[in-house]
Formats: sequence, structure tokens, C-alpha cells
Amino acid sequence: MRKGSPVAEARLALEDGTVFLGEAFGAPGETVGEVIFNTSMTGYQEILTDPSYKGQIVAMTYPLIGNTGVNREDAESARPQAEAFVVRDLSPIPSNWRQEEGLPEWLARHRGVGIQGVDTRRLTGLLREKGFLKGVVSSAELDPKRLVEKARAWEGLSGRDWVAQVTCAAPHPGPAPKQKRFKVAAIDCGMKANIGRLLADSGCETTIYPASTAAATILKEKPDGLFVSNGPGDPEAVPYVIETVRNCLGKLPIFGICLGHQIVGLALGGRTFKLKFGHHGGNHPVLDLKTNQVEITAQNHGFAVDPDSLPADAVEVTHLNLNDRTCEGLRHKKWPLFSVQYHPEAAPGPHDAGHLFDRFVRMMETGEAP
Repeated sequence: MRKGSPVAEARLALEDGTVFLGEAFGAPGETVGEVIFNTSMTGYQEILTDPSYKGQIVAMTYPLIGNTGVNREDAESARPQAEAFVVRDLSPIPSNWRQEEGLPEWLARHRGVGIQGVDTRRLTGLLREKGFLKGVVSSAELDPKRLVEKARAWEGLSGRDWVAQVTCAAPHPGPAPKQKRFKVAAIDCGMKANIGRLLADSGCETTIYPASTAAATILKEKPDGLFVSNGPGDPEAVPYVIETVRNCLGKLPIFGICLGHQIVGLALGGRTFKLKFGHHGGNHPVLDLKTNQVEITAQNHGFAVDPDSLPADAVEVTHLNLNDRTCEGLRHKKWPLFSVQYHPEAAPGPHDAGHLFDRFVRMMETGEAP
């Protein structure tokens, strides 16, 4: 905290009965969510503003957070999306030539809840042992027993439609390309700002549609390709998006990432399942099964596509997570369609997978399977 500022107590309580003591920062209050840890060393502003984190309480494994402040350019959406932010040490003096505001002030202005002074090493070990845990961060209620009860009473992420809380309200244009080559329709399930920028860099004039948009509306505009974005929560809880993608199969080149990858898998007749730990951070190794090359990727998801549920005569798994061997990518053998579980747009994270936007462009050029 900044020197001289008053310090309020706060608690992080987990459904297993564990309670962490800490100090509040940001806005006072109480919030509930699924507690996850993120292994990125930098990029906390992009993480907090990524709509994929809706419904989650994010704990950073890197101990010192807030030292670069925040700025408008690094926001992936208009406001913090994570339910709460958990850190070991909050930098009292942010210092960076790009900073416009300190992290505590920015979080408070957006009514975001934070807690510092938490033993995040112990918390990470606990989550690695037990998997996802429901939790509460509060500076309003400090009684451990009541907080644990609130954590246990929360319904959780599974089965709930979180996309409806983060999608856009109406169709709108994405960033304009310097030279238009293709017209793309993007389904906004919680689309990050950098995706729009990279599509524009690839020569795509993009119209971003609410997640509830029907396939007929999209097809009527005759786009050259369909992009299905990242987003929060359980893919099976958004059947309307699955139906839209299913009705576009074979009619448009399709590229899906993260939640969009899971939706593509479901639209193709596959199933998804909830991971014990999930993948959250900027250092996840993924093997491209075609090239045998490894990419270091940015990831944030708690669900995965079951590769054995996909029709083997039509769909091929293209990428594999080297930590737990889960499916990280797929393609259709006949249609111009592919998807990846990770975030090729990074923000934050490595840029190893940025070439996938070029692959999407090639599909629109040729109309052939990738």
C-alpha cells in the first residue's frame, strides 16, 4: 500500500475451511468466485481486464505486483473482469514511463476488490493439491466461519452462463485494417481487445457480434470467415453459441480460440469436461503434432475438449498440452476450420502462436481445410 494510507483487514476464505489473512486494497467489499492461480510474471492489467476471468478470483504466483501501475493501452476490456485479485506484496510506489494510475486506485475506481499480504506460495500449493476451490474475499465480513460458509454456498462456475455478462450489447466494428482483404464476423464471448487488433493487422475488417446472434444473421452479411472468441466459464452452458457455430459449419472458414475452441468442439459433436487444476498463465508448453514444434503459450481455461468424443473420420487433434496431455487444438479434415485452446493473441504472454492469424487468412484465401 502507499505510505500513510489506512490499512483495512481482509480475508480470503476457501470452501475447504482454509482462511488467509491479509490487507484490503482497491474497493472495500466482498466477492465470491472460483480461486485460481496465474503463473505470469508480468501483465497483471491484461489479466484483470480479460473477460475470460469473469467468475474467478485470481491469485498471482509472482510475489511483487503493481510496480508498473496501469495505463489505458494495456486494457483488454473496459474494466476489471476478475471477481477479486490476490497478491503477496503490492508495490507501494509504482514506477513506469507508461503508467497513468496506480493499481489500487484503478481497482478502487472500478469497484474491484483486492487483498495483499497473502501467502500465495501456500495458496498455490493448496490449489495444486486439491484443484479448483470456491472462495470469498472480504473486507466487510471478517468472521472465518461465516466466510467459509459463504464460499461453500456459492453455486460455482459449472452450468452457469457467464458469457452473457461479458458479451457486447450490439454489433459493432472492430479496429479498422490499413488495407482490407477480408470481411470477418467475430462472435464475442468475451473477446479481448488485442484479438481485434491482430485481425486488423491481418487485413480483416471485423464486425463483432453479441454471443446471442443467430447464424442466419451472420450468414446474411456474407463474411469471408467466422471467428469465435475466448470467454469465461462452462462451454456447455452456452448452447445458443454452439448452435450458431454448428449452423455455420462447412459454410464459412472458422477459427476458434479458448472458449471458442471448446464451442467448436461441441458444435462438431464432441464433449467437454472440467479440469482439476485448469491452465492459467503465460508459460504453458504446447506441442504442434504436425510440425513437432513446441510453442510457449498464454492460457486461461478450466474446461477442455475430450478428444475421444470427436468424430475421428472428420476431426483431427492438432496440438497437445505437454503438462497434462490434454487437447490444445483441432482441425476439420475437409472443411476450413481449426481451433486452439490457448491464446495466440497473448496480451499478456509470449507471441509464439501469433502465426495462427495468418493461418486463418490462408483459409479464407483458399477455402480449404488447414
